[in-house]
Amino acid sequence: MVARVRRLLDIRAVGHAGTLDPFATGLLVVLVGRATRLARFVEQQPKRYLATARLGMATTTDDLTGEPAGGGFAPSGPPSRAEVERELRAMLGRQLQRPPAYSAKLVDGVRSYRLARRGEAVELAPVEVEIHDVELLDYAAPDVTLRVTVSPGTYVRAIARDLGERLGCGAHLTSLRREAIGGITLDDAVPLEAVTGDVLRPPLDAVAHLPPLRVDAAQARAIGFGQRPEVGAASLEGRGPVTAVDLSGQLVAVGHVSAGHFEPQVVLEAAG
Repeated sequence: MVARVRRLLDIRAVGHAGTLDPFATGLLVVLVGRATRLARFVEQQPKRYLATARLGMATTTDDLTGEPAGGGFAPSGPPSRAEVERELRAMLGRQLQRPPAYSAKLVDGVRSYRLARRGEAVELAPVEVEIHDVELLDYAAPDVTLRVTVSPGTYVRAIARDLGERLGCGAHLTSLRREAIGGITLDDAVPLEAVTGDVLRPPLDAVAHLPPLRVDAAQARAIGFGQRPEVGAASLEGRGPVTAVDLSGQLVAVGHVSAGHFEPQVVLEAAG
């Protein structure tokens, strides 16, 4: 997608803020030009997904692209809706999640999925994640349709896998659609074929979740030179990243307020 946008816009500096599995659909935030420097701030936002998990069979990849890897229902049949809801509720909050073996995690400098495809045993260390919210939208056994909001680094495939393990029947993900990253949603998106320079949004939209700091022309110019202008803004001390926005509403930089000074971390507008 990055390569195709690069060709469409005839610009080299193009990046994205979070990959999607090949079978997944939905929102992909693409950053262009100087805005590529903002990727880290977009990626740190919670992500919302619409997903379907199929109970009764685990797979090697934790999704529909893998080979069967066990599972099955008890003689009494699939779990009840109440059982599914109970286990989903129990998965809320901070937890350690084991990444799928078929993932982009690095193992001694090699992508985990490459090792798994070669038939090598892969045991990835659990990672702390957070499931902020989970909503059971539909249960027509064996399929569970849910909407989840999760922290960065959370694998929805692993949520499906873990749900199947908790229910004792195995499960894998059959569909995945990313609906939002922070405050950026599918309603803000355009299809690839509609991508032109006219649909690009201002960089400030990518970091609208950060507290804003208004700076005057002199302060903006100093920031553009990489300097630390005095800004006061005691209320923004210690609040993490903030956006420096000039009087015309343009994003100048992202940085921190410390001891009454703005310390630029990423500068978008160089001084003229």
